[in-house]
Amino acid sequence: MIERRPISIAMTMLPSEQPASDAVLVAGTAAGDASAFGELYRRRRGDVFRFALHMTGSPAAAEDVAQDVFLAVMRSAARYDASRATAVVWLCGIARNCVRQRLDRERLFLPLATLAGGPDAEATVLPDPLGDMERTQGIERLRRMVLSLPVQYREAVVLCDLQELSYADAAAAMGCHVGTVRSRLHRGREMLAMKLGAERAEDRSATTSGARCTT
Repeated sequence: MIERRPISIAMTMLPSEQPASDAVLVAGTAAGDASAFGELYRRRRGDVFRFALHMTGSPAAAEDVAQDVFLAVMRSAARYDASRATAVVWLCGIARNCVRQRLDRERLFLPLATLAGGPDAEATVLPDPLGDMERTQGIERLRRMVLSLPVQYREAVVLCDLQELSYADAAAAMGCHVGTVRSRLHRGREMLAMKLGAERAEDRSATTSGARCTT
């Protein structure tokens, strides 16, 4: 078992009149500049941690993923191509791979048919199921429902609806075509809407039963 140690970073800002861009920080990291790596870590760790938390549901796992991502950045910063993706998208792509490896090891996800009620289950589509759940059900229920999605749909929902990446950026992070992102996001939203509808029906049934018991 490899012991994890917190990444030691320098928090000194790069000497510049304007804050250095993410791409400049990655280039500095590739050149061995500890202050560039420290600023990149300070600036973007939160994005990586939030993605990993939405994907795993565990703060401890998200912390491990964030550590793994920035260790990978130190090793592979020279391979970053700013013309292909922003640094945030690149980091999300690395985080996605780290999360998938972790999920594969821990076997946390279930077959689609189990979660969606079977391949022929009909979906009641809501215009904005995530927004609706966030307003009426609370963040914890939202996280639980997102975590119940199969990983390929969870990625699309997290990147597009929670991380607010564009379809093109999400496609770059996921290593797929924009059309694939759109279809996975659509299916993920359908499944969330189904889950929300089912829970609301259960809540109404419980409320009705409780009212009958008091009469």
